[in-house]
Amino acid sequence: MKELKITAKIDVYNYEELNSDEKKIIEEAKCASQNAYAPYSGFKVGAAVLLDNGEIVTGNNQENVAYPSGLCAERVAMFHACSVFPQAKIKSIAIAAFFNGDFVEKISPCGACRQVLVEAEKRSENPIKILMFGKNEILSVESIKELMPLAFKF
Repeated sequence: MKELKITAKIDVYNYEELNSDEKKIIEEAKCASQNAYAPYSGFKVGAAVLLDNGEIVTGNNQENVAYPSGLCAERVAMFHACSVFPQAKIKSIAIAAFFNGDFVEKISPCGACRQVLVEAEKRSENPIKILMFGKNEILSVESIKELMPLAFKF
């Protein structure tokens, strides 16, 4: 038998340590969360995607009574960015979640969103930085590979 040990490099920042682009997309993600359609869970998620052309595209979760027909904020933002700016490369994505009247401590992409990010990285041939907002700290990875090292690849 052989053992495979998988580790992830996750940087932890406070808000003041971020650069201006990172602060901007976090604020956009927080704002987008307030427009989420989450009448069933009450868990409102916002995402903001920064493109290499300087554009920022946002999205939020959209629930549906016919679960699982809804979509996560990350996929809404990613698909919207790719449909509106098909030639642009995605530089980074920020995610923020709001629940019970406040932002949550930490949020990370679900498995489906992680797989979409894997394909987006492959498609654009560049890593996508992921910023996961929390009230007291922000988690950051330089590529989805840190969060999904054994991603489905074709």
